[in-house]
Amino acid sequence: MPSTDQAAAPFREHAGGLEWTGEHETLRVEPWGPDAVRVRAVLGPIRDDIPGALLERPAGRAQITVPDLTGLTVFANGLGSPTDPVPPARLVNGRITAELTVDGHLRFVRTDDGRELLAERRAHFWWPGTRVHTPVGHGYRRLEQHFAAYQDERLYGLGQHQHGRLDRRGTVVDLVQRNTEISIPFLLSDRGYGLLWNSPAVGRVELVDTGTRWVADAARQIDYWITAGDTPADILRSYADATGHAPEMPAWGTGFWQCKLRYRSQEELLAVVREHKRRGLPMSVIVADFFHWTRLGDWRFDPAEWPDPAAMVRELDELGVRLMVSIWPSVNQSSENYQELARRGLFVANEYGTAAHATWVDKGADHRITVSFLDPTNPATRDFVWSRVRENYQELGINLWWLDACEPEMKPAHPANLRYHAGQGQEVANLYPREIARTFHEGMAASGNTDGMAFSRSAWAGSQRYGTAVWSGDIGTDFTALRAQIAAGLSIGLSGIPWWTTDIGGFHGGDPDDPAYREVLVRWFQFGALCPIFRLHGFRLPWLPLGGEMTGGPNEVWSYGEEAYAVMTRYLRLRERIRPYVDEQMRTAAREGLPVMRPLFLEFPDDARSWTVADQFLLGPDLLVAPVTEAGATHREVHLPAGARWTCAWTGTAHQGGTTARLAAPLDRIPLLLRDDARLPIAEG
Repeated sequence: MPSTDQAAAPFREHAGGLEWTGEHETLRVEPWGPDAVRVRAVLGPIRDDIPGALLERPAGRAQITVPDLTGLTVFANGLGSPTDPVPPARLVNGRITAELTVDGHLRFVRTDDGRELLAERRAHFWWPGTRVHTPVGHGYRRLEQHFAAYQDERLYGLGQHQHGRLDRRGTVVDLVQRNTEISIPFLLSDRGYGLLWNSPAVGRVELVDTGTRWVADAARQIDYWITAGDTPADILRSYADATGHAPEMPAWGTGFWQCKLRYRSQEELLAVVREHKRRGLPMSVIVADFFHWTRLGDWRFDPAEWPDPAAMVRELDELGVRLMVSIWPSVNQSSENYQELARRGLFVANEYGTAAHATWVDKGADHRITVSFLDPTNPATRDFVWSRVRENYQELGINLWWLDACEPEMKPAHPANLRYHAGQGQEVANLYPREIARTFHEGMAASGNTDGMAFSRSAWAGSQRYGTAVWSGDIGTDFTALRAQIAAGLSIGLSGIPWWTTDIGGFHGGDPDDPAYREVLVRWFQFGALCPIFRLHGFRLPWLPLGGEMTGGPNEVWSYGEEAYAVMTRYLRLRERIRPYVDEQMRTAAREGLPVMRPLFLEFPDDARSWTVADQFLLGPDLLVAPVTEAGATHREVHLPAGARWTCAWTGTAHQGGTTARLAAPLDRIPLLLRDDARLPIAEG
């Protein structure tokens, strides 16, 4: 039946935004920063108690227009007659305009020209609609948000994955944290918008030709944020404003980081640093990896292997090197901290059974033992952990934290069986790595320390505001794995995390005496020297069984033969020469939210091919890096974006943009090109 009753109009202004109600659903559209809006939808009233990535709503007003429906024919499906169409309500906020139809359908357009950026799409003309709320019990629902798909649209971001693709269009991506797979639900579109799925729920996003669908397996409210920009850089600036900026990286952070699996003792670690310095090689950080502890969850050095850590830290400081320690969020039942953590309810709870989340091999046991995982979404947990870390590490002068296994690495991983302080597992699980990093960031800030850092194997939207550096996890050790890291690093940078690196040479294996692996390592080292963070790590052969007695094979730059050593030391010194430039890019990342490692299209959005290149990148605006990722290669093809002149940093040869150059790439050379009149001390002398 049609209606002409104005009192039945479903939308209204609400606290500076628009609110719509219909069939028990409430939809709220609010301005959320310049050029951006936030959308929430729920069965019942809007909720403010579900955690997400967005900071508080910034000050500012939008222009809102609610149409007068008096006298208009409005049918039950929200449509009017062809001669009597029903106008939408509009919220105009800078570059973006949200149009809300009388039946609750949203469409986002550019304010200046009305061009459609993104529109919600019905799953079916009858039922369901653009948003689906399917009960799964206990007040939770399987939530779906449907959007239209657009021919030739390109989509980027979504965190870090290992499939090697930069453009995510045509993929289905799980929204869950796993070792090497980092879920950050932010997309950047070449249509001129960025969208954050502002939910840490486990689910997936389907980016297929027939439409886009975001899914939360069990949650209570749909929540997303969308912004418009004239350039990709505009979009990333808005996203950083909405979710938080990274702090400035400390100056030491852009130097060389050395580690392996693992240095077993204080003397072994110090011997490596002393040898580096004897050879005149730069080093900024060295790592004490896992099993340096007495028990997992004690968070302190084992005095049998590390008899005087205070003296070790003093010597390292005199040598200009920082010590990073490995901190895990899992706790052995034999740990000195376990009983208090359990008594106070500071572990992640299980819905069924005791809080035992995985098995592990630890010191003091000849068999696998069960471990429980901290709940960092609980402020009391964060305070307790930091109190132990402060006493056992920070008071020694340590302020670098390697937050390993912080996805968290539970096995089996059943989020539905978990209950966090922040909520039910399926609704909040993806928060975990961000809240672990928050523990250390806020602890250091409270102690007045601004020169430390958390180094994490996982992240979520907003992790950057807690000074989180990320690496790509336990990856392979071949050229295929190396190629995938380029797209992985570009994607996480487009997802808001500017501090990123890999295990140079990969993690799982690699024989230092194998000539084929030495080639992989050399090429990876060249790539690593041009990454935001420059770090050598890996579990080299020969392997020992997992446990407190294990160590990794040799993994220092002198471990791979004279030819490899000569090339790697060349790139150690190159990194030192360009550190002032890298430091400048870190300051830009903090100020503007732009990644240090950039896809070509970020600087050259008008160059069509730059949107498709996944095996090159820009370090900052001026240095084009083309890693060599094929065995035996001595040349490689390099796309030179239109709109600039490009000069080979090694030879001085100039090339026009908008072309493809075939550049020499002998084993000691990674193709590097300088933009226009940029000058960087790449070549020696």
